[in-house]
Amino acid sequence: MTRLPSFERLLAALERLPGIGPKSSRRLAHHLMAAAPEEAEALLAAVREARERTRSCSTCHALTEEEPCAICADPGRDGRLLAVVEEPHDVEVLERTREFRGRYHVLGGALAPLRGIGPDDLHVTDLLARVADGVEEVILATNPNVEGEATALYLVRRLKPLGVRVTRLALGLPVGAALEFADELTLSRSLSGRREV
Repeated sequence: MTRLPSFERLLAALERLPGIGPKSSRRLAHHLMAAAPEEAEALLAAVREARERTRSCSTCHALTEEEPCAICADPGRDGRLLAVVEEPHDVEVLERTREFRGRYHVLGGALAPLRGIGPDDLHVTDLLARVADGVEEVILATNPNVEGEATALYLVRRLKPLGVRVTRLALGLPVGAALEFADELTLSRSLSGRREV
């Protein structure tokens, strides 16, 4: 097979994207090569424009094109409620539920000492300052993995002395799942987080 250095670079670049493995990167690369020139140019222009116009909100650190972001600027949002998430895309996930009407704070990651990510690498200082400015409840919405749990525990220790109510998203069985396929940790959390009906 003929070596195609530029195509190989495209494959490697696509494979570095989260959730894209070798098969998906090859499929995407072949699609881009077969696409009409206008389609490929539109993709390039969209990426370029997003990179130029999108930035981090100075208040909550979510992605925005405005300063502050639309959520921070919305007077209809409850400033007493603050959901703490790891990454900007987590804000989008919670917003899709249309259940939460408070504000957000994006940490910019989770504690991961083995990868050299400590509290100073996250937006913890900003969080503490925001909480001291009238927040009544902080909802910890970090991921239910080792790093997310460690981050949540660290934040509880930092937030409790401020006299704020600290809650954690409930964890348990997903809708439509069968008990037989749930792992022990998920079942344990489902039992401890049960509520009266």
